[in-house]
Amino acid sequence: MSDVLKPEFDDFELQKWLQGEAFISFEETNIVLSDSKSMAYKEKNHVKDLIRDYKPPEVLEKYLAGGLVGQAKDGSTLRVELYGRLDMRGIMNSVKKSDLEKTKILHCEANIEDWKKRSEQTGTRIDGLTVIFDMEGVGRHMLWTPGIQMYLYMVKVLEDNYPEMLKRLLVINAPGIFPILYKLCKPLISKDTKNKIEIIGGNYQDTLKKFIDDEYLPMCYGGTLTDPDGNPRCASKICQGGTVPEEYYTLNTDYIDRMETATIPKGDKLSKEYIVDVPGSALRWEFMTQNHDIEFGVFYKQDCKKEAVISLSKVNSHTITEDGFITCDKTGVYEIVFSNVSWFNLEARLTFRQRREIGTFDYELSDILKFDQYYLLERFIDVWSDIVCFAL
Repeated sequence: MSDVLKPEFDDFELQKWLQGEAFISFEETNIVLSDSKSMAYKEKNHVKDLIRDYKPPEVLEKYLAGGLVGQAKDGSTLRVELYGRLDMRGIMNSVKKSDLEKTKILHCEANIEDWKKRSEQTGTRIDGLTVIFDMEGVGRHMLWTPGIQMYLYMVKVLEDNYPEMLKRLLVINAPGIFPILYKLCKPLISKDTKNKIEIIGGNYQDTLKKFIDDEYLPMCYGGTLTDPDGNPRCASKICQGGTVPEEYYTLNTDYIDRMETATIPKGDKLSKEYIVDVPGSALRWEFMTQNHDIEFGVFYKQDCKKEAVISLSKVNSHTITEDGFITCDKTGVYEIVFSNVSWFNLEARLTFRQRREIGTFDYELSDILKFDQYYLLERFIDVWSDIVCFAL
């Protein structure tokens, strides 16, 4: 258990994992903690380096609605989420999925560091988030399934790796379509999180003040907090979101100009093999589709056998640029697979670029893929992919 139980894990920290349903099983006398998965996730995403080196894309800094404004009466950090001002479609057209993950990880790590400092200063344990979830402006345009799926994916990632961060979620200005949204989201929200949600509606001021002092509650919600210029929405602390300008869209770059074209028959797969001679090399990819998802997987091949490194499964690359990497611990042949098998009525046209460099990094390979319309009645699907292999 020494690889799981760290010095900073006191009884309170372990209790968070228990409450977050982090125990997988009791097997005889051995307790299996899912914190090991969380640690593996943080190691994979190089969280320590992320905190030091990563800067979120400008579009997220300007349009990822929400922000921290102070603290609740119990000392938990107060966050305002302006869900009704979140242009999820615009954001997903402008950044990679990993950028959203990294940015949210930075937020979580910043909260943890803040709680640690304030706990040391006060001599009292400070932990958790109180969230005002403002749904003003939410309409039927928010019922875009890919956007909801991505939002819930981020919630799931944070629930799994930062358990019990949320103390309470106060939903205000819930619109008429809220029951529909909640029905879509409910299956993907843990029971523990559901128990922390309080739906207030439009007459929310008295309820908010049960948990938040006036000095930390923005004036627009009935408190006294404003920006130095008197702005009651505290825009200097809370990103106001809004529609993302199309100039940020990744599709409006010259990225596609670097592609060549080939064809993938309908109902077929595209496979690209990469020989890794240096252990510890990294295989990276980046791709996007329009209108449809695609199946993606990575395999290790040796002695006529194929082992799944990432099992073939559908990815929503039609809603946001899919990217990632693996560390190739073993030398040999690695195969990246894009499967068009699910779309029997589509002809796939491949556009790619490849470059090889011999030297310290052994080689660099990149492929950019594009699926295009083939028949008039068929629906349009595009894929862009950058696949790079190099030694770390």
